[in-house]
Amino acid sequence: MLRNIHLIIGARPNYMKIAPLFHELINENWCKVKLIDTGQHFKNKMSKVFLEELKLIKPHYSLGRNSGTHGQQTSKIIFKYELLCYKDFPDLCLVVGDVNSTLSCSLVAAKLKVPIAHLEAGLRSFDNNMPEEINRKVVDSISTFLFTHSEEANKNLINEGHSKKKIKLVGNIMIDCYEKFKKDIDNVLIRNKEIKNFIQNKFYFLTLHRPENVDDHLNLERIVETMVKLSKKYKLLFAIHPRTQNNLKKYNLLKKLLKENNILIIGPQPYLTNIHLITKSKLVITDSGGIQEETSHLNIPCLTLRKNTERPITVTKGTNQLVNLSEIEKKIYTCKRKKIIPFWDGKTAKRIVKILRDYFNE
Repeated sequence: MLRNIHLIIGARPNYMKIAPLFHELINENWCKVKLIDTGQHFKNKMSKVFLEELKLIKPHYSLGRNSGTHGQQTSKIIFKYELLCYKDFPDLCLVVGDVNSTLSCSLVAAKLKVPIAHLEAGLRSFDNNMPEEINRKVVDSISTFLFTHSEEANKNLINEGHSKKKIKLVGNIMIDCYEKFKKDIDNVLIRNKEIKNFIQNKFYFLTLHRPENVDDHLNLERIVETMVKLSKKYKLLFAIHPRTQNNLKKYNLLKKLLKENNILIIGPQPYLTNIHLITKSKLVITDSGGIQEETSHLNIPCLTLRKNTERPITVTKGTNQLVNLSEIEKKIYTCKRKKIIPFWDGKTAKRIVKILRDYFNE
């Protein structure tokens, strides 16, 4: 009997994490794989580009548009995914990361007695003010498989009382995605003349989207002032998030950035283009989680505008530093990766598939 595996895609970064697993699993003769798009990030055009770039098929099931508050989004996805499970009952629900889709689908699976595999288990910021931290803890508590990317994540889970039998150190799936599509990333053709000309010389890549950074008027104003000051010395390629752009317009701050010659604002980019631009940059300033990992693998200095990170290995062994606004200029320097991070080798998906194969063939 072929085992029915649901791969859950929620936010855009989930595409990059699911892709390597999908490509490994479709070659297996013991399972059938279904892509489930929860509609957490609903943009048909961008979703289509991600599918094409990552050589993914159209999702078998799409749950429609599911935006709104945390409560609204979670409840909508729970309701729709439960209906889907009755229609196409899974033998395994595989979720990634810490977004609301991950929480919602895991809760449904747990109540239906479906085994759950959580990829990126054990990540902890130790800050319960972050909604993602709550999602991580809940999903880990009900998962059958806890697939981790570092020894630090293992320790977090053990300290919380999780069974060691459930914890599997498999590595970083984002590195799999980069390694699998490295040739495509290297060969990305930048067609936009303005971007093409801008990146000919040394530049820094900038992206910010977290509510604590971009929702507060005064804080966002300080960020803009810092960017303007930095632009007097450095070229900044600002990949602007829709949330950030809306708030810059709302607080009448966008025009301050647009008049600076050394700041170029671009919209959200497809995965291959985004990573290509990061590889060409000399330094990255961000508040993203995934970029901290990618820059560490690529050996590119990264300054993360946050008080904490759920990926401390990027600080202890990678190129990442946590900074506040007042420190950014002082911390701009070309640091190098301190150590090779174990299991960040592009073979994470293979390890996961072997574990699942052994489990279902027992």
